[in-house]
Amino acid sequence: MEKQKNAVGRRKEAVTRVFLSKGDGKITVNGKDYKSYFPLVYLQNQLESPLKTVEAADKYDIVVNAQGGGVKGQAEAAKLGIARALIEVSADYRPALKAAGLLKRDPRAVERKKPGRKKARRSFQFSKR
Repeated sequence: MEKQKNAVGRRKEAVTRVFLSKGDGKITVNGKDYKSYFPLVYLQNQLESPLKTVEAADKYDIVVNAQGGGVKGQAEAAKLGIARALIEVSADYRPALKAAGLLKRDPRAVERKKPGRKKARRSFQFSKR
């Protein structure tokens, strides 16, 4: 790998840009260490899952720029971005990442509000009188 590889991950309203370069396993999100940016352990595991799948946890340094959405959406967007960047590094990683389901973009998003309703599906309270 001659220079850094980059990829984009999306989930709900969150968009992350991931930059992958040779290193010793340091992950930075918006200028902070990922363990301080995502204090919950299951969100930290989301970021680590593509690296653990291909057994490359200490081979690459990762810089993530995350914007929009909430922390869970950002973590899942970063997971997709890291998986996509790993494929750019080596196509041999693809079967393992695909089998683990890490290359699929989760299409679920918030449904829009409809006219004449309180929310997307919730109606106003009915009163007979």
